[in-house]
Amino acid sequence: MSMIQEFKEFAMKGNVLDMAVGVVIGGAFGKIVSSFVGDVVMPLLGKVVGGVNFTDLAMTIGTDPAGAPLLLKYGAFLQTLFDFVIIAAAIFMALKGINKLKAPPPAAAPPAPPADVALLTEIRDLLKKQG
Repeated sequence: MSMIQEFKEFAMKGNVLDMAVGVVIGGAFGKIVSSFVGDVVMPLLGKVVGGVNFTDLAMTIGTDPAGAPLLLKYGAFLQTLFDFVIIAAAIFMALKGINKLKAPPPAAAPPAPPADVALLTEIRDLLKKQG
């Protein structure tokens, strides 16, 4: 089989296509959440705590050889952390809803009794018929 045929067979498997769709939708969802956090949540939170813009929060930890300040940008980290928490919560809620929609698996049939118990049950039934 040629390399192109092998790749085509691999790429057309259902799992690969499902994963590709998931990655594209996940990327779009990540952008939506980042915008929500950066443009809605963080400005409101900044207003509540006194007009602080979280993305600008930084601490100078020294200077580089050219004399420019080295900044520890913990505000950008906080915003990314908020993004993660919101994305994780949204995915958790979506999966919880999907799991509720799924039908529960059918109850498993009780296991067959051991051979000696089945034989004794058969003997009992035969004795009931005769007596």
